[in-house]
Amino acid sequence: EYEPEVVAVELYYGRYKKLLEEESGVNPDEKISVKKILKSNNITLFVLTALLTYMQNHIGEDVGVKPGSEMITAVHAAEEIGAKIALIDRDINTTLKRALDSLSFFDKIKYIFTLSYELLFGDEDEIDDIESLKKEENIEEVMTMFKDASPTTYDALVHERDAFMSHKLLAIPEDKVVAVVGAGHKKGIMNYLNNPNELPDIMELVKLKEPGFPWGKVIGYTILILFVALFVVAFLMNANVGDNLIEFILLTGGCSAIGSLLFGSKLPSAIVAFCVAPITILHPLLAAGWFAGLAEAKFRHVSSADLKGITEVESLKELWHNNLFRILMVVIGANLGCTLGGLLSVYQVIIPLIHTIF
Repeated sequence: EYEPEVVAVELYYGRYKKLLEEESGVNPDEKISVKKILKSNNITLFVLTALLTYMQNHIGEDVGVKPGSEMITAVHAAEEIGAKIALIDRDINTTLKRALDSLSFFDKIKYIFTLSYELLFGDEDEIDDIESLKKEENIEEVMTMFKDASPTTYDALVHERDAFMSHKLLAIPEDKVVAVVGAGHKKGIMNYLNNPNELPDIMELVKLKEPGFPWGKVIGYTILILFVALFVVAFLMNANVGDNLIEFILLTGGCSAIGSLLFGSKLPSAIVAFCVAPITILHPLLAAGWFAGLAEAKFRHVSSADLKGITEVESLKELWHNNLFRILMVVIGANLGCTLGGLLSVYQVIIPLIHTIF
């Protein structure tokens, strides 16, 4: 009825492309580089994205609406009248990275436990009345609850995106524009459009946190130097360091291998974890789980079907049989086991060795 020149939708290019592929039945089954995922040091971001997609799909099933379908409907309506299409949302990776960067270590731990609890024991009741949720007063109540529960997450997921999409809308040169966005963004965007002077600089909305001083690496290398120095001094004092070294290897390697097996690895991957754990526990840039995960990837060939499958599982059993999920679990299991072995080594090896010297 309005016949706009441009229809703006709450999508970024990657999401837009994926929705069109799903609609047309295109499902490229390309292999995913597990090595690249592990080296990128973004496992948390990767898993969080998958969990959010899974939860979004689950809610979509409850209300009978496929996530993103309203945006694709708007795109097709624009095509029918010959209107241009503008993608105005911020990339999800930028949004989640900024959200994670805003959280403290303890906040992240809290979120992990909350998500895990919801996935395992959450209420499975279906949403009965979707129309009531769309009422303005109910939307306002939900957004206020979200903001009060987690101000930093709300800022990254909602407030910043309101500003980003407002920037994109104001940059459209055409006069007649229709924007299709989630109801929770309407109030914030309208406020910015009516008060553009309140908009933050768009570059501030896409800037990622600069790495700070590498305290973790400094501490890691300090531990490595002290560990080597401790054994050298003990050796020079004619202490029997051989037994201590063997015990250290058995504790760190053994615990890492057991952790790997408990989290679903194959035996060769556990052996890899055993071999590398005594070294990686001392090196701040390495982790036993990376090597165990890469070994596991040799037996479990991961494709885009596994990535998609994580977001479509309906039970924990299905999730457990997903190749990509199992590899990530092996990474976590080997790292947890290695850490446990390191802690046990402090009491069983390091402290007795210090007593021997002094």
